[in-house]
Amino acid sequence: MTERSVGIVTDSAASLPPELAAEHGVAVVPMGLSVAGTGYHDGDLTLDELLARLGEGVTTSGPSPGDFAQAVGRLLPQAESVLVLTISSSMSSTYSAAHLAAESFDGAARVVDTATAAGAEGLVVLAAAQAARSGDDIDAVEAAARSVIDRVRLVATVNSLDRLVQSGRVPNIAGWAGNRLGVNPLFEFIQGKVKALRPAFSREAALSRIVATCRDAKPGPGARLHAAALHALDPEAADLLLAQVTTGERNPTAFVGSFSPVMVTHTGPGLAGLAWWWEE
Repeated sequence: MTERSVGIVTDSAASLPPELAAEHGVAVVPMGLSVAGTGYHDGDLTLDELLARLGEGVTTSGPSPGDFAQAVGRLLPQAESVLVLTISSSMSSTYSAAHLAAESFDGAARVVDTATAAGAEGLVVLAAAQAARSGDDIDAVEAAARSVIDRVRLVATVNSLDRLVQSGRVPNIAGWAGNRLGVNPLFEFIQGKVKALRPAFSREAALSRIVATCRDAKPGPGARLHAAALHALDPEAADLLLAQVTTGERNPTAFVGSFSPVMVTHTGPGLAGLAWWWEE
């Protein structure tokens, strides 16, 4: 990491590809999971390995305060302060752990709840990292992050809402209706909550509606797109989404992010979605 006034830390739920995190100087603290009583860091198991062991009993957890303290401590020799951006506090204890860690640095570390997850969280992190690379102080970097938090959206489709229903994040009837009708469920993650949307009648229709939703949100012809296509063992769908939504856009921010094993534990395989915000 090159010297800057503000260092950036996030968690692995942000779905940032390692090379992109490294390029922007972002330190990523892994989430945790336990399989049959054995603890792992996010990334220790591949998605295929995790899915093969779901029946053994899988639980997830956020990083500990000590994990965040180590990440912040590594950055402070090269930065005047550190901003930590976490997955929504409605989904995980991660924000609380980061906040506890920050208290031990006498004001040199600050924590922001992004109120979102996955690629949407990643886009918030990249906006903060860009402000930090420009030399902004921590107040301006935090303001850049919060500006994106207010605008970012995440819409996705899954093969089944069963895993989300089991986690208590959507009403049971939503999952039941999707399974009974044989349709493709769609949902939006907004303000820390999962909102079930009107389902599509095919996978192709679901992906097309996601692209249309993003395009319809464009505030004007000069707006710049920042987008992250997401997937859980369906990279082709993510590539398609990103190609369709960025066609004709000038200098977009665009990346494909795979859901981490911790995230897939809650959504199940087959997820494909898009996170975006428009910069006017």
